[in-house]
Amino acid sequence: MKVSALLIICLCLILGTLGKPQFPEQEKDPKFWNTFAQRTLKNALTLQNLNRNKAKNLILFLGDGMGVPTVTAARILKGQLNGEGGEETVLEMDKFPFVSLAKTYNTNAQVPDSAGTATAYLCGVKANEGTVGVSAAAVRSQCNTTKGNEVTSILRWAKDAGKSVGIVTTTRVNHATPSAAYAHSVDRDWYSDNEMPAEALQDGCRDIARQLFENIPNIDVIMGGGRKYMFPKNVSDVEYPNVAKHSGTRKDGRNLVQEWRDRMETQVQLFVFSYSLFSLFFLFYLINSRNTDTDPSLTEMVEVAIKILRKNPSGFYLLVEGGRIDHGHHEGKAKQALHEAVEMDRAIGRADLMTSTHDTMTVVTADHSHMFNFGGYTPRGNIIFGLAPMLSDVDQKPFTSILYGNGPGYKTINGVRENVSTIDYQDNNYQAQAAVPLNTETHGGEDVAVFAKGPLAHLLHGVHEQNYIPT
Repeated sequence: MKVSALLIICLCLILGTLGKPQFPEQEKDPKFWNTFAQRTLKNALTLQNLNRNKAKNLILFLGDGMGVPTVTAARILKGQLNGEGGEETVLEMDKFPFVSLAKTYNTNAQVPDSAGTATAYLCGVKANEGTVGVSAAAVRSQCNTTKGNEVTSILRWAKDAGKSVGIVTTTRVNHATPSAAYAHSVDRDWYSDNEMPAEALQDGCRDIARQLFENIPNIDVIMGGGRKYMFPKNVSDVEYPNVAKHSGTRKDGRNLVQEWRDRMETQVQLFVFSYSLFSLFFLFYLINSRNTDTDPSLTEMVEVAIKILRKNPSGFYLLVEGGRIDHGHHEGKAKQALHEAVEMDRAIGRADLMTSTHDTMTVVTADHSHMFNFGGYTPRGNIIFGLAPMLSDVDQKPFTSILYGNGPGYKTINGVRENVSTIDYQDNNYQAQAAVPLNTETHGGEDVAVFAKGPLAHLLHGVHEQNYIPT
């Protein structure tokens, strides 16, 4: 073997495990594992006393694109951020007593999108890709197939039951996941009337931003992004002087934000209302450009939302989306995606401290997975964003443990795979290598996990269709 190859192997080993323990000394003793297993068994036996209470509150955490590989990698990252090896770390969602699997396919797609899946886990009805809040009888982008095919969501059911309701997301509040909670649209991209074809407007279809304010006009908490779709075209958002150069998109001249405020001021409100669109577009990535002094984290938004919603003696329903997990994966930026997943887990922990399993059911799941994975026979404690401890036996080059099946990370130089040891693969915006070149990485088609705790959480068991979740 050439000296240069040996040096690269050494470099892989050093960079992959730098500063991380291989495993605790106690793990060499079989009694450690036996005791661990017995303790786990004892806890499992207590689950015979099932919580059959009627839930007063429901919190649904949705990690957009948070497939099982993402959950595992986020667990390791969380541990390593705390100075641990990572593998033995416990996520907040790991503590939930019941875990099941959901089949994510859309009615017309083996590998789904976020709109059809949102309709399934929020409305209880499987749907076509690209459509929100309508059944599979509705055809994407065909406005005249909307009427008569509308389906309602948990948010509507909770509001009709007298509960307070809220939506918190790191994406736009009129993006695919949140919009299925309140809108009925045959096209997930109809954010405002500016994005709709003329014939759809003539046929009476309404944009998603407008439906946010009209379909369920008394949503108690709305937090996220998407302001630009709610005020007129060529009108700058004066509330955000630092981004005043960006104008709204609406062609109908309506300022939906102001209309909503005027409406709330003229109505007697029993509970505190919070309406806060923090961004024109999406909220910034946690580790990229977020200003911690002005831009709220998902955890902070969840805390505020629960404080407001729990004032209702009848209870509440809260939808929380960690939406930028999905965006990080689509861009091939695993570091962004995994830090967003860890942040959502923090939010789950904060919600746990503010609620009780006696009367609050909490569910954590994903809409779909991604073409994301990690491997390469990495040793215990390997930095999750580090190199695998081996070279490719085909091109004799190193590779990172994290890889994508497809996406923008496919890079070659004169037809030869890029040598990752020559670039900063620890950079926040590094795009992990991909097998197939695509401008945007795609979703994965495998089942996703469903974590549940609280009243009747044991009903989320086994393997089910995704639309079973809200049933």
